[in-house]
Amino acid sequence: MQGKIHVYTGNGKGKTTAAIGLAIRAVGAGFRVFFGQFIKGREYSEIKVLDSLDQIELKQYGRGCFIRNQPTAEDIAAARKGLREMGEILKSGDYQLVVLDEANIAVYYKLFSVEELLDVIKNRADHVEVVITGRKAEQKLIEEADLVTRMEEIKHYYQQGLAARTGIEK
Repeated sequence: MQGKIHVYTGNGKGKTTAAIGLAIRAVGAGFRVFFGQFIKGREYSEIKVLDSLDQIELKQYGRGCFIRNQPTAEDIAAARKGLREMGEILKSGDYQLVVLDEANIAVYYKLFSVEELLDVIKNRADHVEVVITGRKAEQKLIEEADLVTRMEEIKHYYQQGLAARTGIEK
């Protein structure tokens, strides 16, 4: 089976959640999953459940803080290290599904280029299914992908000042 490339992007909620849902479905089918999170470095509620599943390995390549302006040298180093590691994981073929969570945002913040991301994806083992999430997916990535889903925000309670809630947004 030839692995496909999925992109979940857009300003709406649910990109990481969709990737987690696919990861759980893959585990149910007996797959091994690697879930790499760029930018993120804190413990979110989903981390607890993903860590509890033996068939899913999760690693974060962020520093525990949100990038608000320009990324620091540490942000760039963490993301570049993550991309190198993800490249090796993708090449190994040890996992049937590999998720690069928030890789689109890493490209947007110039932590690595879309060309570097595409190179890593293209050099994967043939059977590996890949999911790339995050807002602001580059057109080059969208063109290379086999499946693209754009989450569109129509209405969100954040607009009324409601903070992220444990178990729902974090």
